Amino acid sequence: MAEPNHKLQPTVYVDAVPALRNTAVRPGFRAAARPIPHPIAQGRRRRRRWALAWEHLVPGRRHAALVALALALPLVLDGCASKRVLVPPRLDLTEYGRVGLVKFTIENAKGDLNGFATERFMADVFAGQQGIEILELGEAEPLLAEVGETELGPRAIQRIGDAYRVPAIFVGHLKVSDVKPRGTLSGISLPRVEATVTVELTVRMYSTESGGTLWSNRAKATDVVGQVGLAGGDVYFSAQDPGEAYGRLVDGLIYAVTDDLRPHWVKQ
Repeated sequence: MAEPNHKLQPTVYVDAVPALRNTAVRPGFRAAARPIPHPIAQGRRRRRRWALAWEHLVPGRRHAALVALALALPLVLDGCASKRVLVPPRLDLTEYGRVGLVKFTIENAKGDLNGFATERFMADVFAGQQGIEILELGEAEPLLAEVGETELGPRAIQRIGDAYRVPAIFVGHLKVSDVKPRGTLSGISLPRVEATVTVELTVRMYSTESGGTLWSNRAKATDVVGQVGLAGGDVYFSAQDPGEAYGRLVDGLIYAVTDDLRPHWVKQ
């Protein structure tokens, strides 16, 4: 009598017959047929495998955030490379320590426009410079008479420097033109009329040692101002509140003229 064969036979996968595909059989057993998967179901399984593979590469929102950060890091570093530095003023007054300021003169107009502009100029210089002193020297005509001169030339500048012990002096001049009233004038003077005016401001800095010019700048602006009057062809700036009447015009002129006296932020 033959001995029984207790060795297990290997599993056989039948792939040749479409009806028995994906069916495992063993010798001596009847294979149970499995249904053929639908093509749509096969596509869904493939998409699911791709999704699982992607989740393996990017497991969760935290990893996705790290990937986004890594991609954005070069851009951030490039932006940080261009930093801003504060550049000192082109005209540094600290080496002088003390400078003189003559009240601005005015042409084709009267009133307080020149005095108002002088005060705003001094305020802007202090805002842009530190550790300096400004000596107000008053109006030009009395100052020239005091030093025995008739015009503000090199010799007059030197004498003013010797008298007041200032190494440099600021001198400014306002020229008013193209005055166009925005209303009807009655009588010889109407100080509350608005008008469109053009004003040009020139400021120079002189050396009292040589009388020569150390620095110069000029600005021009046109704007509507209030509380002006006309009399005999002259323009009068005599507002009770100059800042409200023509402050915008003066501020624009002073800001443009004092650009060299302010520090600036520059990208590097």
